[in-house]
Amino acid sequence: MAQVCQYFFAPQSPWTYLGHERFVALAKKHGAQIELKPCDLGKVFSVSGGVPLAKRAPQRQAYRLVELKRWSEHLQMPMNLQPAFFPVAGDAAAMLIIAARLAHGTDAALALAGAVMRAVWAEERNIADAATLAAIARECGLDGQALVKTAETSGVQEEYNRHTEEAIAANVFGSPWYVVDGEGYWGQDRLDFVERALQK
Repeated sequence: MAQVCQYFFAPQSPWTYLGHERFVALAKKHGAQIELKPCDLGKVFSVSGGVPLAKRAPQRQAYRLVELKRWSEHLQMPMNLQPAFFPVAGDAAAMLIIAARLAHGTDAALALAGAVMRAVWAEERNIADAATLAAIARECGLDGQALVKTAETSGVQEEYNRHTEEAIAANVFGSPWYVVDGEGYWGQDRLDFVERALQK
């Protein structure tokens, strides 16, 4: 029986962008099933002691940029350290990804999630804009306009809220967050441990 890995994330997170393709690849390598759970990181922060980037101390903000540069160079991934559209609300993009999963399955939603993350961090695009989201979905071979409309429905909103409640219940406090066999792993730099867990 395939192992299950819960994947809690906010699509606007740079760390999620840096880890997304590697995570998807290692899950495929080990035949693991990914449960995709985009969630509201602002609500998660509010109950877990997290602080929005703009409110963090200057030295923390500066070191974050150093680490992003290190990781993007190490992984050879294109990254604008201070993109034109950031900070950006991730709710619309998260709900678009949920709508894609409901309509087209997990693989399509994972591909769309990766495209959304690249849009922020490598392509200088605004993922809070509905037309931009529709265009990204079309580029993934999906009906962008239909997905944007579906993403605005109460059913998708309820799913998004449920993911957020599940994240809080699972003691999530950052993005990305992976859960294997009930054990949580925070950050793309923990993917080695995630892989070890999937090998058990």
